[in-house]
Amino acid sequence: MRPQGLCRSFAKLHRTIDGVLLRSSKPIPGAAESLALLKEQGIPFILLTNGGGKHETERVAEISEKLQLPLDPSMIIQSHSPFAELVRGPDEPSSLENKCVLVVGGEGDRCRQVAERYGFKNVITPGDIIMANPTIWPFSNVFKDYYKTFARPLPNPRDPNDPTKGLKVDAIFVYNDPRDWALDAQVIMDFLLSSQGVLGTLSEKNGRADLPNRGYQQDGQPTLYFSNPDLWWAAAYHLPRLGQGGFREALEGTWTATTGGLSKGVELKKIVIGKPYQGTYEYAENQLLRNRSRVFGSEANIPLRNVYMVGDNPESDIQGANTYRSPHGSKWHSLLVRTGVYSGGEPTWIPETILDNVKKAVEYGLKSSKWQA
Repeated sequence: MRPQGLCRSFAKLHRTIDGVLLRSSKPIPGAAESLALLKEQGIPFILLTNGGGKHETERVAEISEKLQLPLDPSMIIQSHSPFAELVRGPDEPSSLENKCVLVVGGEGDRCRQVAERYGFKNVITPGDIIMANPTIWPFSNVFKDYYKTFARPLPNPRDPNDPTKGLKVDAIFVYNDPRDWALDAQVIMDFLLSSQGVLGTLSEKNGRADLPNRGYQQDGQPTLYFSNPDLWWAAAYHLPRLGQGGFREALEGTWTATTGGLSKGVELKKIVIGKPYQGTYEYAENQLLRNRSRVFGSEANIPLRNVYMVGDNPESDIQGANTYRSPHGSKWHSLLVRTGVYSGGEPTWIPETILDNVKKAVEYGLKSSKWQA
């Protein structure tokens, strides 16, 4: 028998897709069996990933097919899932539901479609912008055939007679790894240097020493959000590949070269979510608690005591678990596996233990919690 109350106080939290469950879309040995065991034992779990670019229902369907294991969309949290909470903010001024937002990254306009399914009603992409005005970044004209497959007319094209009446953007979201770094960086820079977030304008406050941040991002420019801080990720190639964090570093380098950066007292103001950030882990734990409630009903009021975070990336998965401070009082255990980004040596963030794969990690969690199947 299971120790009394253990089924309600023990939970598994997995990083999914690349490096733990899958590697280049192929199941890692033991991954499907591990999740099947958790389901069979009634142990709540979620799949927390810094990946994205598709809606959660689409992503979980793909994972279910690859692992040959039925999974529910409530079991997955992608890097951009928390963006859905920004559709309707805590008050009317903070709501972005009907405001124009720029969505960057992903294949074609799939991330735009995700944003619209979240509830954003006025979403544009850099592809829309360059098709409306190819001179904004002439070196992307070679991709014109690609962009015209999904570009839409801009809701408020630039007025050549009065640029201040042109396209206004209220928020910029990097949903997934950008494909055309140069165009995306140019468009984002244009908005960050603009007046009131209107494309084609340049704020007169930029560079003013008498203003905070030397006047940069002090003139109604859109808030910049990144969904994933990972510099590297595990793909089909035998060495890790640059991720969304690489694009952010490139953009910040351009920002520094333009503004003088921290040496001049200027920072790039942005909001970064995803692992290892506290907000993403809180979002994940709240989803985990909701899943527990569905499984255990009224008995789910027993506090969640142990969460086992299984990951392959020391600087996102392990750092996040090690530094997370649960508002619910749960203890998070970091388990590092060797099937993804981490390949050996002393990791930058030291986990509770290092294991060969997710199967070994699940066995470790069950044994540590004295689980009796």
